[in-house]
Amino acid sequence: MAVEEAVDVHAERRRLVALAYRVLGTTAEAEDAVQETYVRWYRMGEAERAAVANPAGWLTTVASRVCLDALGSARHRRESYVGQWLPEPVPAQHFTGAAAEAADPFERVSLEESVSTAVLVVMEAMTPAERVAFVLHDVFALPFGEIATIVGRTPAAVRQLASSARRRVRERGAVGVDRTVHDDVVRAFAHAAGTGDLAALSALLDPSVTLTSDGGGVVSAARRPVLGVSNVARFVLGTIAQDPALRLEPAVTGDGLAFRVVRGDEATGVEVRGVVNFGVVDGRVRDVWIQVNPAKLRTWGARP
Repeated sequence: MAVEEAVDVHAERRRLVALAYRVLGTTAEAEDAVQETYVRWYRMGEAERAAVANPAGWLTTVASRVCLDALGSARHRRESYVGQWLPEPVPAQHFTGAAAEAADPFERVSLEESVSTAVLVVMEAMTPAERVAFVLHDVFALPFGEIATIVGRTPAAVRQLASSARRRVRERGAVGVDRTVHDDVVRAFAHAAGTGDLAALSALLDPSVTLTSDGGGVVSAARRPVLGVSNVARFVLGTIAQDPALRLEPAVTGDGLAFRVVRGDEATGVEVRGVVNFGVVDGRVRDVWIQVNPAKLRTWGARP
């Protein structure tokens, strides 16, 4: 195999990981799926690889099918997961340049929004075929005909799958949130929490607010969602009071302003203990997502 061919094929890796992450919800599962895709590519003989007119398209098709198969086993694992399962948060622009720009910004989910916890949580309720159709069409702009060959449906059926998925996302208010409003509310949340102001914190919460924390059975986290204004506000203040050494550092995710939960300093070393991000609807916090599972914090590293 020519060196030039190898370079061209591996140039697709970042895009494939970005695609697989959106479908599967964690970077580890995404990297496994992409690794399997390349194994299948190199398992073919040189003549077979040379006969592939569009290697990027071949890799996309195979990676999508690997993800489709992986969703079934992933859901089975999540049924036995300790506590609540949340998708892995990643820093904003972590996959920058990995997908094509959307042709119609009003019909497609933006690249940043498609890696938001808000969207990924909604996608957890989708069927595997619905999820793959949504990601491939609304994020990566693949034609329905190509997606049909991947999921084993007709183009008309795939169009319906993508439409149904898009409706779920929009009904949940997971896209199109004004980032300025989101960030202002989150800053006010952090200030109220940091000063222990229960009344101010409660006023920022939507009546249907839900707090979900994911410790993966490795670190302490709420085993069930915390529901309601009073319970969520008291849970947040109680968690802060338990370990005054923890502090919040601003970060940005696909949802907007978020916070890294860190401990330590430059002298002793900074350890990232968690990531907290938020779903803001109509100027109030409707969702608080706390990711403290160490396996889902590896993209955050130490403080720059």
